[in-house]
Order: sequence, then C-alpha cells, then structure tokens
Amino acid sequence: MVGLKPPEVPPSTAVKFVSAGMAGCIADLCTFPLDTAKVRLQIQGEVRIPQTTSSVEYRGVLGTLSTMVRTEGPRSLYRGLAAGLQRQMSFASIRIGLYDSVKQLYTPKGAENTGLAARLLAGCTTGAVAVACAQPTDVVKVRFQANGALLDGARRYSGTVDAYRTIAREEGVRGLWRGTLPNIARNAIINCGELVTYDLLKDVLLRTGLMADNVPCHFVAAFGAGFCATVVASPVDVVKTRYMNASPGQYQNALSCLLALLKQDGLAGLYKGFIPSFLRLGSWNVVMFVSYEQLQRAAVLVRPALA
Repeated sequence: MVGLKPPEVPPSTAVKFVSAGMAGCIADLCTFPLDTAKVRLQIQGEVRIPQTTSSVEYRGVLGTLSTMVRTEGPRSLYRGLAAGLQRQMSFASIRIGLYDSVKQLYTPKGAENTGLAARLLAGCTTGAVAVACAQPTDVVKVRFQANGALLDGARRYSGTVDAYRTIAREEGVRGLWRGTLPNIARNAIINCGELVTYDLLKDVLLRTGLMADNVPCHFVAAFGAGFCATVVASPVDVVKTRYMNASPGQYQNALSCLLALLKQDGLAGLYKGFIPSFLRLGSWNVVMFVSYEQLQRAAVLVRPALA
C-alpha cells in the first residue's frame, strides 16, 4: 500500500490546516489508551491515594492498561477523549498545519533550500502559538485522565464539561492555563524533535532516492520523528503533567514542581513513563503523519471534482 500519488499542485494552507486537525484526531483515537497509561505512570507517587485495599499500583504499559480495565472498566482507557479531540482540532491544526507556511516566512528570499535554523524557528513558533490557543483543552484532558486514579468519592470531575466548569470556578480562568510556560517549552522541543525531524528525514529519503514519496517513506520518517521527540521532550512532559494535575497551591511554579520531582524520584523521575511515552508518541506520529499526507492529497484530488 503506497497511498495516493503526490499532487502536481501543492496543497493550500487551508487544506493543510484542516488536514492536520483531522489527522491529529485520527491519531488520538488510535493511541489515546497509551496516552492515558503514560499520564497514570507519570503521576504515580504524586497522587496520594489512601492506602486501602482499593488502592492500585501501575506497573509498565500493559500492566497499567490491564489494571485500568480491571478496576475501572474498558471505558477508562478513553477517559478525557472529548477534550483530547477538542485539543487536536485547534492544536494540531496550528502547529502542524501552519508549519510549512511559517517555515517559508523564515526562509531567506532566493534560497534554494530551507535551512535547519528556519525549520527550528518555524517549529518553535507554531508550537508556542498552538499551546497558547489550546492550553485549556490540554489541562482538562490531563486532569480527567488522572481523575480515574482517585477513589470514587475523591474524584473531582464527573465529565469533560464539568471539568472545565469546576476548574474555572475553583481556580479562576487562569487555572485553565495552568502550566502554559512548561507546556510551551515542551511543545517547542517536541515540534523541533517531531516536525523538523520528520521534515529532514523525509527530505533525505527523497533526495537520496532511497524511498519514493509514499506511505512507507512517511512511516519511516514519522517513526524516527516520534523517537527523537520522546527522548528530548520526556523530562519536560513529566513536569508538565504533574504541574497541570496538581492541586491549587501544591507547587509555586513549574520550577518548584521540577525540584520536588528530583527530590522524590531523582533524575530517573524525569523519564518516568518513557516507554508508554515512546509507544504513544511514536505510534501517534506514524498514524498522524501518514493520515496527514493522505488527507492533503485526497483534498487536492477532490477539489477539482467539486468545482
């Protein structure tokens, strides 16, 4: 399966914007249980569950998934999905869909090729703008995923909409933007490790003639991008998850959250949940980039027929 052929006319920015949002949602639907497992492993040891017979401990990716299914039911694997899809429609559309356009803005006029600096700047720019727009959905997603780790009587939210209302009521509107700075740092790093790596790997594969511009090429580039992004972003991701999930007043800022993490778990704590992070980010990248490329091509092919 090599997918649709590359279009003769490049997709417009609007097509890329919409395709990125749809591809992000498809990837979330396929990999959301892995994301939930990652969040549970990252906050384990921080969430103070009363030491009763109903307390649970998560061990590894498969162990976490099986424990959740056994203790909370299969639906728990997709807890927070609504907020996750809301996040992708805004977040992925901006950081991925606008990447090529912003990259051209940073490319000097007359340059034959786009340099590494322009790619990195584009990745940082679209990542930061996307976080500023989509942060509330990310806060609610993380809170709702972590919410299931508490006993029934201690759970804070009954649903996604209730989570938005409760956070705004108890913590103010600023609560919905909790962890924005560490999330901007995380997504600037992830965008550079993800989009720029994908961009570079795909260019190398095509220029050297190792692969054609088809699904296998997109798969290889996306897999490499997922691994690179996980390695460089995992420490920031752990701090972001803990800080977003924290009760009001638990940490003064992201730095105090980092110091508390290092004091409790040491340097190894920065890579807590690395395996599920890679499984999730690696698989998410593969599904997202393959879907993104195919959706763009399908939109370009369909447009003349609709005209």
